[in-house]
Amino acid sequence: MNVLIVEDEKALASELQIFLSGNNYLCETCYDGATASEKIGTNQYDFILIDLGLPDYDGLDLLKEAKQSNPEAACLILTARAELNDRIKGLDMGADDYLPKPFSLLELQSRMQAIMRRKFGIKHNLVSLGNFVIDLTDRTISYNNTLVNSITKKEFDLIGYMILHKNRTLTRPQLSEHIWGSVVNDDYDSNYIDAHIKNIRKKLNVYESPDWLETVRGLGYRINL
Repeated sequence: MNVLIVEDEKALASELQIFLSGNNYLCETCYDGATASEKIGTNQYDFILIDLGLPDYDGLDLLKEAKQSNPEAACLILTARAELNDRIKGLDMGADDYLPKPFSLLELQSRMQAIMRRKFGIKHNLVSLGNFVIDLTDRTISYNNTLVNSITKKEFDLIGYMILHKNRTLTRPQLSEHIWGSVVNDDYDSNYIDAHIKNIRKKLNVYESPDWLETVRGLGYRINL
């Protein structure tokens, strides 16, 4: 998933990027509001982490821009403990959650996972697909209590992202942008995405046909729950 980190404290921004990148998020970092505003206006993100105390920009104004330009993005406010009124205002403006500084990186990850589950109507970390069970927290797939070890990180990213968008057809460019951080061109996207889907099916077919993973001809793929 694509994450935009807007934080003027460079040490904290670097810490956030290293931690989230290590947990399979694709991260971009901005140290000022003007750069963040430009990125928000031109790119699509799954998460936007916004520090309210930016030197050149009102963080609440940036939140408003994010809700307009990236309506599907989950916005999480990073703020000093004293800014109670701003926290309340941010939540009223549509922020999905806030974290008072200083905060635990593990708590940040937990809150981001909870936001995704809530946003996409996933009540539990464990999702059953036929006789397969997908653990969105531990990032594992099991079949009748047997762990499927052959699935790669990127293949799990694809499955996990489609589960969040269950019953919705996702195009190849959408999958490429949110899993790999780039939109592949029309001449290349078929092989690029289709090869991963083919590998997923081949590996799962060893246990059972994953009929819940559907190809929508001419459009893309979807997972049916």
